[in-house]
Amino acid sequence: MTGPRVLIAGASIAGPALAHWLAQYGAEVTVVERAPGLRPGGQAVDARGVAREVIRRMGLDEAVRAARTETAGARFVDEDGTVVQTFSAEDDGGDGFIADIEILRGDLSGVLHAATRDRVEYRFGDRVTGLTQDEAGVDVTFVSGADRRFELVIGADGLHSSVRALAFGPHERYLRHLGHAMAFYTVPNEFGLDRWLLDCVVPGRSAGLRPIRDAALGMALFSFAATEAELADRDPGTQKALLRTKMAGLGWLTPRILAHADAADDFYLDAVAQVVMDGWSAGRVALLGDAAFCSSPMSGQGTSLALVGAYVLAGELADADWRPAPAFAAYERLLRLMVEANQQVGQWNAASRTVPAPGEAPATSPEDWDMAVIERAINGIDLPDYPEVPR
Repeated sequence: MTGPRVLIAGASIAGPALAHWLAQYGAEVTVVERAPGLRPGGQAVDARGVAREVIRRMGLDEAVRAARTETAGARFVDEDGTVVQTFSAEDDGGDGFIADIEILRGDLSGVLHAATRDRVEYRFGDRVTGLTQDEAGVDVTFVSGADRRFELVIGADGLHSSVRALAFGPHERYLRHLGHAMAFYTVPNEFGLDRWLLDCVVPGRSAGLRPIRDAALGMALFSFAATEAELADRDPGTQKALLRTKMAGLGWLTPRILAHADAADDFYLDAVAQVVMDGWSAGRVALLGDAAFCSSPMSGQGTSLALVGAYVLAGELADADWRPAPAFAAYERLLRLMVEANQQVGQWNAASRTVPAPGEAPATSPEDWDMAVIERAINGIDLPDYPEVPR
């Protein structure tokens, strides 16, 4: 049958990845993105395990690898700059702390957009403001006023998903705050970065630098303990002031890195949080990626989940002749265990960074983590073979 009209909200990673597969199966796909264009840069993201096979099946392995950060590994340092621990990108067959496929979020988004823009309608600078569905489709209103009707709507619009809020209710029902925040921004490479990530980690906070493909620049990264109340104000100036307060007194290169925060036009700070939902669909509306099952940056697997989820969701829709109820049910059943494993890893990592109260032992350390759960987080699904997927 002729494929349906599908609206995808979000043009970061999950959205364009889903658009790739849906267009291949014959759907008429529109991607709407509230930003005026693709968002460059961003934090480095990884593709591990089964996600690497999804990239291969997309036919994008060469393009993705060409855009990698090519980070050789990570060196953890103390506040005097002495290296205390080293991880290589070759560890665990490329699925270790630094993955073989590590790429800036914006660069991966660019690869996916380039692969789909001739087959998919992209609408930048617009967003969904209303959804009204019946048995046959969904009437969608946009902030631009260009209202349209679609057979299916997929929210792939991140942790603070507008589609989730419209179809499932307020964010507070689904967000699980893990007690930390993370910040990223680009800095001039005045630090002698080569191909190694450097990270200074002390109880409750960290400051780091990572190389990117442009050798003249680097990426600053921070994590710190924070309450939901401290993170409520999303004004960039307020966020930068909070970052400086939380990093006060931390040694190593931290003051020099912070000196570039005010000038950064790509500054990003947000809570380390997860999205926990009993179901990822409601009628003809479904969620994907962080909008549905964010595992937080602490899991290191958000991109892998987005890529695998996009493959499964599109394949199940095509396999069910575009009937949403059986397709969405199968999508959730196939992906749920992998999602839960990644959320557990994120919780372990967050707990390991939490400063215990006086007299209390640390909540967890990496040595205590269940390796079976970690393996399920990386390779937690046998990819189904869907029609028209090259081998």
